[in-house]
Formats: sequence, C-alpha cells, structure tokens
Amino acid sequence: MRSLSPRVSDQGRHSGDVDRRGDHRAVVRLKILLIRLRLIGDVVFTTPAVAALRRRFPNARITYLVESPAEPVVRHHPGIDEVVVVERPRGLERIAYDAQLARRLRAAQYDLVVDFHGGPRSGVLALASGAPQRIGYDLPGRWWSYTTRVPWTRSLTPPRHSVLNQWALLEPLGIAPADPAADPTTMPVDADASHRVAQRLRDAGIDDTHRVIVFHVSAGNPFRRWPADAFAETAAALAQGGASRRIVITSGPSESATAESVAAHARHRAGAAAAGIVRSGEFDLSELRALLERAALYIGGDSGPLHIASTTRTPVVGLFGPTLPERSMPWRDPAIGAIAIDAGPLPCRPCHQRHCVPGDFRCLTMISPTMVIDAAERLLTP
Repeated sequence: MRSLSPRVSDQGRHSGDVDRRGDHRAVVRLKILLIRLRLIGDVVFTTPAVAALRRRFPNARITYLVESPAEPVVRHHPGIDEVVVVERPRGLERIAYDAQLARRLRAAQYDLVVDFHGGPRSGVLALASGAPQRIGYDLPGRWWSYTTRVPWTRSLTPPRHSVLNQWALLEPLGIAPADPAADPTTMPVDADASHRVAQRLRDAGIDDTHRVIVFHVSAGNPFRRWPADAFAETAAALAQGGASRRIVITSGPSESATAESVAAHARHRAGAAAAGIVRSGEFDLSELRALLERAALYIGGDSGPLHIASTTRTPVVGLFGPTLPERSMPWRDPAIGAIAIDAGPLPCRPCHQRHCVPGDFRCLTMISPTMVIDAAERLLTP
C-alpha cells in the first residue's frame, strides 16, 4: 500500500535562520505557510508574492504547499525553505490523507498562513494549521477559514492580472503594490534538466546556430485549445521563413498523438522546409522551462506552458480564446517581446469556460493562422 505521507523537498536555510524550538535565547523565527493547489499557471502567478514575502520577512521559514504537477515551479525557489507536495487521493483515502496532513500542519506551529488558492480544501487546511493569522479571499462559505479576509469577485471584467489577484493577499501585511519589471514571475533553472534538453536538441540535429520556435499544441482545458490544423499551418509557414529555424512541437503527455499529427501535417505543408519541424518527445516541466530558455520564440494558448515561458526572457505569442490577455499575459519586463492574439469583442467573451454558449468555439476558430504568423514574424525580426 502506498504511503499517504505528503512528500517534502527541503530547500535549505537562509542566513540568520534559527530554529524556534532551539536555544530559548535565540530570536524566534517566524513560520509562514503558503498554499496554492492545482494549476501550474496559478502557482507561477504566486511567485512574485513569494519573493515579496521573503523581502518583507527575510529570516522567516517559508513552506509552500503545492500539488505534484506544479511542484517544479517552486522546487528551487530561493525564497522558499520547504516544499510540501500534496497528493489528491480519492474517496475515503482522501479523508485519511487530509486528516494526517492537517495534524502535520498543526504540529508545525505556523504563525501565518496565506491561502492563495481559496478552495474548500485549502480553506480547511489553512484552518487546521491553527496559525493565529490566516489570510484568504472573502469567498462564500469560507469566511470561517481565515482571520483576515480579502475582498474577491467572480466577475471577469474589468480584467485584473492574476499576479495582482495573488498579491492582494499581501496587502494586509503592508507590502507595496507589485511591479512587473521589479517582481516578475519566476521559475529557477534546473541544471540537470538543462543538460538533458541540450542533449535532446543535439540528438534532433539542433545546434547553437538554429533559432528554436516552440509550439505547445495542447491545453489541459479544452476551451483553450486552438485547432490542430491552425497550428500545423502556422508551423509550416514559420519553418519556410528561414533555413536556421527549427520548429519544436510539444504537448502535454496525454496529447502526444495530437502533437504528432500537427508535426506530420506541418511537414506535409512545409515542402523543402519539412526537416525543420521536429518532435523530440515530451518534456517534463523543468525540461520545458530549459527548452523555453533556449528558444527564440514561444507560441501557445493560455495554459501552464505559456506561463512557464513567461518566466524566461523568450518572446511569446499567446493565443486567447475565452480568456482575456490582460489577466495572464507575461508579468515581467515590458521590454521583452509579448503579443496577445484573440478574436476581439464577442458577446460571449470572456466566459467561465463551463460550456460554449454559441456551441462553435468561435473565440478560438476566429484566431487565424495569418494573425499568429504575422505576430511571430514581428517578434522574430531583429
């Protein structure tokens, strides 16, 4: 039977740290718990807030509670001492797991909890920690989880960047507003992943003379998937734009067949440039970050890989269907190239992505390959 114990990755200690259970003459060290479950992009959006908390409390011990898919985002973050990886068992196993996790959190004696997630599970865990100060969103049915509640609305307009939604939870701590240039989203480089990616690119015939253009052709949310044929047409056109270009087609593990199909159709369209369109298997999150660091351009929808790309200095073309770019385009130095492509004003856009009211996903199909190609060429032009 597999263990239900949450996995821990110790990030090390910061200079000046002391153990609160150590020498009673030492200064007691503030213990902070951060919670952000589920999606990769949402964890990325918390990283400016993590850096700000570290500046505000330089000697605190900061623990981050995260689910395994997004753990690489914070694994080597310099502002985090400890990462606790939370699994999602089902049924009665979930009850036993969360009870054990709650006991562990209470035993840790946190002084402050910031619940970036705001869901039922994270609210229960925040309350169970027993921390005297617990900050979270003022959401229906969760007021009892927090000692300090920050206003929240489900309205998608007017749009506010997701980084600012996370940052709002720091306002009760007296932390100044965020600035994209000073507080960008981050994901530290994993040296081992960089070496693996470099070797895979060499194996694919890609060297330092090539300009790598990464296409991510899948999205965990089907409401954000640009059509595969559109990706293929765009990839073929960009491959034909220069002999030094190499188009690398990536996807999530469950959609590798889609990526293979896009690559095959793009090669068919590209003619003599077909050899410049490659598949190099799937990349885990750390490897994807390393690949994007190497790339000249990233093209993809509003999903986790776009937000990983935003932690690099690589230009991006973001494709936005039901969502608004104002909420999730790169939060970083504005001088780094980034172009958002969308269908423009539609009566059904933005939406909460529960069902497509028109039924034809027009917010995606109205984004033409020509629009994306033109944006890409602008960013690729020296």
